[in-house]
Formats: sequence, structure tokens, C-alpha cells
Amino acid sequence: MFELRPFNRRGQMTYNPFREMDEFEKRFFGEPFNSFFRDGGLSEFKTDIKDEGDSFLLEADLPGFDKKDIHLDLNDGVLTIQAERHSEHEEEDKKSKYVRVERSYGQYSRQFDVSGVDTDNIKAKYDNGVLKVTLPKQQAVLPEPKHLEIE
Repeated sequence: MFELRPFNRRGQMTYNPFREMDEFEKRFFGEPFNSFFRDGGLSEFKTDIKDEGDSFLLEADLPGFDKKDIHLDLNDGVLTIQAERHSEHEEEDKKSKYVRVERSYGQYSRQFDVSGVDTDNIKAKYDNGVLKVTLPKQQAVLPEPKHLEIE
């Protein structure tokens, strides 16, 4: 058991039996949203995908975005949804009226594989902070039956 403990370069044991408790304490008593920002929780938006039978419905939560700041791109069977939100206080001088700024700003992006989707008929609608993308399924092409002659 002792041979499985990590060592530093000098050959000294670096095992700290209280490490887990220290990490728990930092997470518990630290800033409440600290792990959310660090873990990239704001780097992506949440989506739901439903199978509607003849199509898929992708719903993405994008509250607070303008329609002109949301871009959908198709490239090599990949649908990219990208949204960008600009800060009002970025453009103002340092003597701004803001006392606290908590809302997030920046560029957000997600990619989805759309193989098996009729990409020519994809439709998107943005309403009340929700982007709805209808992805019609490709029609299955059944092979034609053939009669083979015996030589």
C-alpha cells in the first residue's frame, strides 16, 4: 500500500491525508459561484433535443441575446450555434455608474452532428430567449430489388 503513494522529485512522500477535507472546505466556504465560473459553466448554453418523428427539435436557451447576435453555420455535417453578448459597461469609461456587475458577457458556442439530417430544410426561430431549430430527418433510401441472371 505504501508504494502506491505519490512522491515528489526528492523521493519524499507527498500524500496529504487532509487534502480532501481542505478541498471540501474551500468549495463550501468559498464564493458560491466560484466553481461555476471556473468549471466553464458559462462557456456553453443548455439545449434539449426532441425526436418529433419526422424531424428533431433542438431548443437552446439563449436569454438576453438579440436575434442579430445569434449565428447558425453548417460545415461538413456539423451545425454550429454561436451567440455573442456585449457588455454595456465595456464601452463606458472607468467612471461608470455600475456598482456591481454579475451578468456574463462574451461568446458562447455549441456544435452538433447533423449527419442523418436534411440540411437543406433546416429552419430556425428565436422567440422569448429560446432558439428552436427544426432538423428534418433524411428520408431513408431503400435499395431497389434486382433480379440476377444465372450464367
